Amino acid sequence: MEGLVIKHNELKAEEFIELWETVWGQGPSLEQTRLAMENTLFRVSVFDGDKIVAMARVIGDKGLDYYIKDVIVRPEYQSRGIGRMLIEELLKFVEDNGVSGTDIFVELCAVPDKIPFYEKFGFDSNDAKRLKMFYHVK
Repeated sequence: MEGLVIKHNELKAEEFIELWETVWGQGPSLEQTRLAMENTLFRVSVFDGDKIVAMARVIGDKGLDYYIKDVIVRPEYQSRGIGRMLIEELLKFVEDNGVSGTDIFVELCAVPDKIPFYEKFGFDSNDAKRLKMFYHVK
């Protein structure tokens, strides 16, 4: 990962949206994303010069539950170990901030083809189904 720079808690809303759109299409609004960045527990971003190439973040309550969100590596930077580094950074944050001597839920949602990647870290699935809806705020 020579030449790449890792940053903690510096990911800007505009960079988040830019990276989101490289993988998932139309990104969320700037206002939503700014709020999300302000209220995220921990953000990791990776840059190649001035170019954002990867990101991941953790949300949660810092007591019982941490949830990994928005793990994205630009397609042309995948398969270089960047995703592994992102997850390791997030898990280090949990280790450094979790209550010593306790078990903490670290959760995420993954599409089926990414499940083997997460299983390498010890994640496993259960029979629960992820329920979701996009609620439109008027």
